[in-house]
Amino acid sequence: MNALYEIGKLLAHCTFDGIYPGDVAGVENVPRRGPFILACNHSSFFDPPAVGRIVPREIAYFARKTLFKPGLIDRVLTRVNAIPVDRDGESDIQAIKKVLHALKLGQGVLFFPEGTRSPDGSLQDPKQGLGMIACRAGVPVVPARVFGTYEAFGRDRKTPAAGGAISVAFAPALRTEAIDPGPGVRNRYEVASRRIMDAIAAIPPPYDPGI
Repeated sequence: MNALYEIGKLLAHCTFDGIYPGDVAGVENVPRRGPFILACNHSSFFDPPAVGRIVPREIAYFARKTLFKPGLIDRVLTRVNAIPVDRDGESDIQAIKKVLHALKLGQGVLFFPEGTRSPDGSLQDPKQGLGMIACRAGVPVVPARVFGTYEAFGRDRKTPAAGGAISVAFAPALRTEAIDPGPGVRNRYEVASRRIMDAIAAIPPPYDPGI
């Protein structure tokens, strides 16, 4: 693990464990080695660090291409495994090539199937980009769900909440045959993305809300 990534992970732990302490479940479902896709819901800018800090290995992330300014910011984003992507990520050929290359090298990549942050915290329809990459790469897909980030720093908030609970749960990995309906299906990638999103939706909170 490179030093800058370690520092970022430590800062994320301090922030979320200190200000938004929550529960974690299913981290044993994350592969310790080899390529995999981590597919998670998306409600907040907090989602990447909230989820990434728990994963026991380095993973790659998407970041808007406009953030990659020449100089220090570009170097920092590159060092923490950020992959530049256009707003309409599923049509960004260069980003898709970089993701497939990262997976070929045995890395893990965090995806948000919805493409952008949910406007109200509820799960949105997935884009077909993840389905396409999952079918082409043929690697395990680990569904994950983060709870509480919308309440902490959703799209309607100007500043983060002063407290609350952010919890993360990981489901068992999905094999390619459980995702891919086959090349003969006309809307193959849409079906694959929907199957992944349905697996995310089925993940319960890692705590009993009645307690």
